[in-house]
Amino acid sequence: MKRSYLKVVILLGLIINIISCKAQTLPLNTLMENIPQNAHLKDLDNELSIYIGKYKADYQGNEITIFITKEEDKFINYSDQQFYQDALIIKYVIKNSSGVILQDTQNMNFQPNQVKHNIYSIGTKPALGSIIFSYGGTNCGIGWGKIILKKLTATQISWDYRPNSSLIDSSTCPPGTDKTVYLPVTKDLIFTKQ
Repeated sequence: MKRSYLKVVILLGLIINIISCKAQTLPLNTLMENIPQNAHLKDLDNELSIYIGKYKADYQGNEITIFITKEEDKFINYSDQQFYQDALIIKYVIKNSSGVILQDTQNMNFQPNQVKHNIYSIGTKPALGSIIFSYGGTNCGIGWGKIILKKLTATQISWDYRPNSSLIDSSTCPPGTDKTVYLPVTKDLIFTKQ
């Protein structure tokens, strides 16, 4: 009898474990308050893949090239919540009209808690065909904010960059630091897939 009871308890434990593991996989647009610790937000509807690629635009004499890739299970670490999320990552190269590189993040390897220059998707709006990105800003966090990309055609996306701040805390920004935001601070800039 004790042996049968032990088998039932072990079997129930395994079933509960399997169910709880599956419950940790959630769709991308799950509300923050509904995300348990260490859950995985997955691109179940394949909303991110259509944005992947290399895109170019010209803005105020500068050539902006963005490289959009997909990272599965990107670790997101908020002060009170940690989880994993499929995300798009944007890296970029900005050149002036003479071809001189003003800023290049293409070969940067971002650490999980690195904010500076880091651009990653934080949500989608499928009904609007758009993706929302968080941007940590440039040096000293200048220009941090959000970027919204909207898919216009198979080869074009619209860019909308909304910085939250350009203020500088002088105690955290050393003298001589480049404080320029090179990303285009504009709405409806069209990027074309290369």
